[in-house]
Parts: sequence; C-alpha cells; structure tokens
Amino acid sequence: MFGFYIIIGAISLFSWLVSNTLQRKFKKYSRVHLRNGMSGAEIAEKMLADHGISDVQVISTPGMLTDHYNPTNKTVNLSEGVYNQRNAAAAAVAAHEVGHAVQHARAYQWLQMRSKLVPVVSISSRFSQWMVIGGLVLSATSGTSGIGFMIAVGGLIFMSLATLFSFITLPVEYDASNRALAWLENKHIVTREELAGSKDALKWAARTYLVSALGSLAMLLYWGLQVLGSRD
Repeated sequence: MFGFYIIIGAISLFSWLVSNTLQRKFKKYSRVHLRNGMSGAEIAEKMLADHGISDVQVISTPGMLTDHYNPTNKTVNLSEGVYNQRNAAAAAVAAHEVGHAVQHARAYQWLQMRSKLVPVVSISSRFSQWMVIGGLVLSATSGTSGIGFMIAVGGLIFMSLATLFSFITLPVEYDASNRALAWLENKHIVTREELAGSKDALKWAARTYLVSALGSLAMLLYWGLQVLGSRD
C-alpha cells in the first residue's frame, strides 16, 4: 500500500509540473507573433469555412485557457488570451478547438462516445467518492458489510465511468490537435517557426489530459482496494 501512495504522489507532482509547464509554454509562444497578422478568432473562422462548417459560431469567453467547443449550441469558445491575440499560441488553441467542431461535423466516433457519457459523468462524479466512503463507514459501524458494501460498489461503478470518460477524452484531444496542426501547415497559415511553437503548446496541453486520466485510474484502483479489502 505504501508503494501505491508513492504512485499517487508521483502523479500529483507530474500533474503540477505539466500544468506549470503548459502555462510557461503558452506565455512563451504568445510572444511569437504571426506574420499573417490573423487573430485567434479569424483563424477559427477560416478553419471552419475551409471545412465547410457554417453553423458553428466563434465567441469570446472570460478567463485564461478556458477555451472549449460546445457541441450543444455549436460554439467555439475562445478565451480572452486567444480570441483577439495574433500569435502561435492563439493559433494553436483556436485551431484545436475548431478541430473538435470538425470532429462533431464528421461524426467522429470517440467524440460521440464521449458526448454520451457527459450527462452521466457530470452527475456521478459528484457522488461517487462519497458513496464509496459512506459505504465503507456503514460497513465498519454496522458490523455487517452487506448494504455498505453494495453502496461502496455502486460508488466504484460511478467512479469507473469517470475514469473511462477521462481515457476516451485522450483520443478526442489528440485527434483535434492533429487536425489543427495539419490544417495550419497545409493551408500555410503559420511559418515553420510558428508551427513548431503551436506543436509544442498543443503537446503540453495534451499531457494535462493524460495526467488527469492516470490520476483518475489511480484513485479508482485505490478505492477499489479499500472496498475489496473491507470484505476480508
């Protein structure tokens, strides 16, 4: 069990390092100004047009690195540091989010699978850990593991759905980045230097999802061992 805590600690440390590196990379490539002078919003709109997508709106959203694509109302939401900026970081993020819109338009199977899990995970993720803890406490205090064990197992099932969601997110994010970079290069939107910056920024952004997935899996294994161990 001690080794497991070391793994959890290592994942937490790696998560912190990746998050901080991503912020540094974004600031670094925010200083690489695009020669074409296009803003993040203009790049997003051009990529949508080049893919024949006319029913998606590009809008500005508050915050930093809050960029996302909303398939419900078909909007590419770009943060303030991307929407109006004209640099390699903004180009990468804007194109990446449009990559999700292209996935949606092309019925990309991993995105469809992920979208189906969103309603379930948004609810289950709030209660899964509390169900596991509550089940374990009930088992310990009641002297019988029957009801408490079933509650804890239910929590594990919900937790496993969240873990599955985090791993399904990986191909969705990597594919969106690949679509973005291919378009930026093929349409000559960016120079070689600017493309290198965009690639590096998206690489570190993708790693945040990888760390999240590994962390989710580690927590599932930890609580799984706690629940199964309570039966001994």
